[in-house]
Amino acid sequence: MTKLISFLSLFFFFVFAANAQNDITVKGTVLDVNTQLPLELATVYFTTVKDSTVIEYATTDKNGAFRMNIKKFDKPVFLKVNYMGYQTYYEEYKGLTESKDFGKVYLIENVNALNDVVIKTEAAPITIKKDTLEFNAASYKVRPDSNVETLLKQLPGFDVDNDGKITVNGREVNQVLVNGKTFFDKDGAIAIKNLPADIIKKVQVSDFKTKKEELSKQESTSDFSSINITIDEKKNKGYFGKVMGGYGTDDRYEANVNLNFFNNKQKISLLASSNNINSTGFSMDDVFDNMSGGRNSSGRGGNSNSGSSGKGITQSNLVGINYSDDWTKDLLAMGSYNFSNTVNKNDSKANQLSFLPTGNIITESESKTRNESTGNNANFELEYKIDPKTRIVVAPKVSQSRTNSNAISSSSSEDENGNPLNESTGSSYSESNNTNFANTINFNKAFERKSRNLSVVFTNNNTNSDSDALNISETIFYQDNKPNDERNQKTRKKSTSDSYSADIEYTEPITDSLRIRIGSDFDWKSTSNDERTFNFDADTQAYTDYNQALSNYTSSTQNSVTPKVGVTLQKNKFTVNLDSRTSIVNFDNHSLYLNNASDLNKKYALPFATALLRYKFSRSKNLSFKYDYSNTLPSAAQLMPVVNLSNPLNTIVGNPDLNPIEKSSVNFNFRNYDFRSRSGYSVNLKGDYYDNDIVSTSVYDDSGKRTTTYLNISGVYNISLGANWNQSVKSGAHTLRYGLGISGNYTFDKGFTNAVLYNAKSTGITPKIYMSYDYGEILTIAPSYNLSYNQSKYENYSRDATSNVVHRINLQTTMYWPENLIFGNDFGYTYNSNISDGFKKDFYLWNTSLSYGFLDKKLYAKVKVYDVLNQNLSATRTISATSIRDEENTVLRRYVMFSLAYKIGNFTGSEKGGKRRSRD
Repeated sequence: MTKLISFLSLFFFFVFAANAQNDITVKGTVLDVNTQLPLELATVYFTTVKDSTVIEYATTDKNGAFRMNIKKFDKPVFLKVNYMGYQTYYEEYKGLTESKDFGKVYLIENVNALNDVVIKTEAAPITIKKDTLEFNAASYKVRPDSNVETLLKQLPGFDVDNDGKITVNGREVNQVLVNGKTFFDKDGAIAIKNLPADIIKKVQVSDFKTKKEELSKQESTSDFSSINITIDEKKNKGYFGKVMGGYGTDDRYEANVNLNFFNNKQKISLLASSNNINSTGFSMDDVFDNMSGGRNSSGRGGNSNSGSSGKGITQSNLVGINYSDDWTKDLLAMGSYNFSNTVNKNDSKANQLSFLPTGNIITESESKTRNESTGNNANFELEYKIDPKTRIVVAPKVSQSRTNSNAISSSSSEDENGNPLNESTGSSYSESNNTNFANTINFNKAFERKSRNLSVVFTNNNTNSDSDALNISETIFYQDNKPNDERNQKTRKKSTSDSYSADIEYTEPITDSLRIRIGSDFDWKSTSNDERTFNFDADTQAYTDYNQALSNYTSSTQNSVTPKVGVTLQKNKFTVNLDSRTSIVNFDNHSLYLNNASDLNKKYALPFATALLRYKFSRSKNLSFKYDYSNTLPSAAQLMPVVNLSNPLNTIVGNPDLNPIEKSSVNFNFRNYDFRSRSGYSVNLKGDYYDNDIVSTSVYDDSGKRTTTYLNISGVYNISLGANWNQSVKSGAHTLRYGLGISGNYTFDKGFTNAVLYNAKSTGITPKIYMSYDYGEILTIAPSYNLSYNQSKYENYSRDATSNVVHRINLQTTMYWPENLIFGNDFGYTYNSNISDGFKKDFYLWNTSLSYGFLDKKLYAKVKVYDVLNQNLSATRTISATSIRDEENTVLRRYVMFSLAYKIGNFTGSEKGGKRRSRD
């Protein structure tokens, strides 16, 4: 496979070398006509005179210089230069047939350009504003049937990996909006998979802000980016969608409905999905539809050897509706509702080796489970502008779920000499109901003086849970003359959690660049858990025998007042943000166990601090440094002296002497993306240090039964480093993107095994290389390779060291030729060196899809084959300081699926045939 990637790389090199012979070079310098100063990151581009199609574009460097390699073009063209706040420059030429130096190009400042006013001009391919990067979607050519994800992959600086994670210039995107509003979910997975690219007008990128930061116009304190997708006004009135259904071998099936109705500000979308091929969301791939692993998802963990990220086979039924509208110019509304029903079935087999100073324990186990979950989720958001300087946002969420589970399991343990320790068999059934209501109210008042601001945020979260469980089990102990444990019992649990908080903050500007913030947080939280267990009574033939040892009641109340102060210094190139607060906490806990009441009341004064520094060398190069110090209280279950006997092989008891966890975090990030050369890199360094970290510690008896409690440990830390570089090259119809990445981590950990303290030093490194090649709208080839190496060394422990290596190779190809035909292939190979005997160390996963379009490509007939070689496995290895666990679960095996998909759409005023044109 590595030879294949090398061959592909050589092939791409020769293709670009051959096309380079037809290229010419154009260059020049962009200056301010009055100051004669260079204008950095101005957009320079060439369009055809006939229909304004973008031929090529570039941005200027810090000296105002631009340079482009362009394929010869012998028809009339426009040279255009666009820069925020300046009049657009354009000049017509008969063609581009030879290299040319355009010399100095002068721009005239637009005297009408104000901070909050945008002068409407022709949209450039890319526009760089103060804190927003804007792409004109019409300048980036994609196939007429492409979705938004395909469009994003065309934009410079964007990367969308196989798991759908989006990064822009090295920064991860955690919010995707459509016309400034959420589309089903904040992360945007549904939007980028389901919305067609040809209705998009602009893609805007900015720093992610919380609703509080957005309303108060504060600087972002996040390390994430936000994307806003705006819809073309011409495509903002009408309907579009897709209906798909398929059936295959082994009774596999899939069906999807995606309907959207847009009427200017009002947007209504309906999604529905049903399948039994492990697809539990609304997101579909254009080539593989719902097929799980259709793009060889890599989100499987560093020590996994699997073709699917989940365990078992899942059947799902989903329905969702999304609504957004501007009811008036001052009242905006949005909301969504989702119904889901999933059934998961799994057979599991595991082998675990537990390391103890007194000798190792080997445990073999098997289980067969069925889990069903039904849920209803609704959320809504109203934003009301009380006056030009006052806004209030109310965002309630309601969810309800019902789950039931069946399980049959067995396990046996022996010591390293083969002597039996214990054996267990059991069956269980459980049913639970959960309801949750959460709400956030954001109120923001701006004053006449710039940056003077009052912000009030109120949140509540109320949860209720009821469950009933039946457990029939038998555990046999072979050592210590310990009596066997036999159970036939029902358990009823009732849990509640209520929390309320208020965040009040006032901002006062001292100077134009210096602001101070004062305020306070008020928090109240109450939790309770009532668990009652009843044994089966042979006389009454019912579960009426109350079991005190397995019944308990706990409650916890936490009240806190947190005064806070902050300072922000913002200059042209750098921002400094300092925050400090102290939380005064009353933490009251109560338990009732074996008719003994216990109360544990504690008071804390917990400090918190955050320091953020950002420096912008230029609009495309910036550095950030963040330090955070925090405290976290232990939970009531970790504190209270309640004995948990629910597991016959593991007794758990709390520790009332636990201290809060103290954590110090440092994050350093440097990003540089050169839009002129379409290449960039990013470096991230992060470290966490813990004092009084809470860890669980277990003591084993001679029969292999554990007694577990919690302890504080100090001096543990972890450090991680990540770097990425990517480059995009375009020549005519050929586009090549390639990149290198590496991530590494080092962890120093401490823990206890059988009451003996140990130290563990773990090192991991994961280099990767990836590329993709597009030949116009005909062919896409994307090979990738990554390696994961992990090593752990131990001190004061029976183990010395362990290491493993995982290789992953993936090749994706999609061909759109001949006309109306789409042929897709995903081929993956995974090798894990550390899988134990009895489990296969490597496997291939090959999925293929072939479809043909009818009726002007509105109807597609498709045949797909999952796991062509029938090799898909789910053998995973989990390595920790105290054990190595090998596990095998049920996975999907080879099946063939036949399907039909029909696209519908009608937009008022849309252009015939849906052809994209590069014009405003």
